[in-house]
Amino acid sequence: MKVLLTGANGFVGSHILDSLCARGVASAALLRPTSDPRFIASHRVEVEVRIGSIDDVRSLADAMRDITHVIHCAGCTKALHRSDFDRVNHLGTRHVVEAANEQGGRIQRLVLLSSLAAGGPAGPDAPARECDPPHPVSEYGRSKLAGEREVQDGCRAEYVILRPPAVYGPRDAEFGRLFKAIRRHLLPRPGPQPLSLVYVKDLADAAATSLAHPAAAGKTFYVAAPEVLTARTLAEEIAAQMDTWTLPVPLPQVAVAALCWLQDGVSWLTRKPNLLSRQKYDELRARGWVCDPTRLRQDVGFACVTSLRQGIAETLAWYRQHGWS
Repeated sequence: MKVLLTGANGFVGSHILDSLCARGVASAALLRPTSDPRFIASHRVEVEVRIGSIDDVRSLADAMRDITHVIHCAGCTKALHRSDFDRVNHLGTRHVVEAANEQGGRIQRLVLLSSLAAGGPAGPDAPARECDPPHPVSEYGRSKLAGEREVQDGCRAEYVILRPPAVYGPRDAEFGRLFKAIRRHLLPRPGPQPLSLVYVKDLADAAATSLAHPAAAGKTFYVAAPEVLTARTLAEEIAAQMDTWTLPVPLPQVAVAALCWLQDGVSWLTRKPNLLSRQKYDELRARGWVCDPTRLRQDVGFACVTSLRQGIAETLAWYRQHGWS
């Protein structure tokens, strides 16, 4: 087995590379010439770097020489223009599929990192399951669902689709903002939207496990911890572990909407996309983002075992070590 990993230098991708290397799996990382390799620098001896982009089928095909398995992790989570979600998450996935199909049957399996956003919102009373009809509510979710369909309809190799909810853990700059706010003694208190989460190392191990498990072929799986919580309880757990006093900052729906519109204006002026945006508001006002990971446990024997308390502790330790909080 030899794996090509797209998005290898990113938050989730770098942890997948860690998992592959820990398992002794021969791997190659697809990177742009301008990619920041700091998160994968420790693997520079054992991992090949192949220059290319999911925008370019030709470079993808070249990068897949002698490859037998592909994990497609590269994606767009924030954008200045809605069309960027489609260009990366939909068309980029199409390019990966086309390049894999060009390999004359050598690619044995493609693992796609999708999102709960592709399935759509769900509450704890009826958590999202793989058999439910998808109903994404954001451009991001629709683009991820379109990417899934490119794999399902066009990939000649076996495939596995993984749908994580919100991912947290070391190296995540977006999640780090919450830690920084709490360090400044501010405790954001949004509404009681129920959430599933997944610790990034659990997700990485799920991706690595999906490469060869025979029962995973041709299936979609939600990958999440069994705990259901809210953003409020998440913030409170972080504050407790940071052992600091905080001033509660209520964030009613109207305030969240105003923040999203304001951030869109800032992004337009700075030309820098932000996760908080008007299109993200469609997700933030949903009734909940809860999924059921039972199928992954039953079919593949894999469960996300990291508790929220343990995951926050490991994340906080990493942030402190690297001066992120």
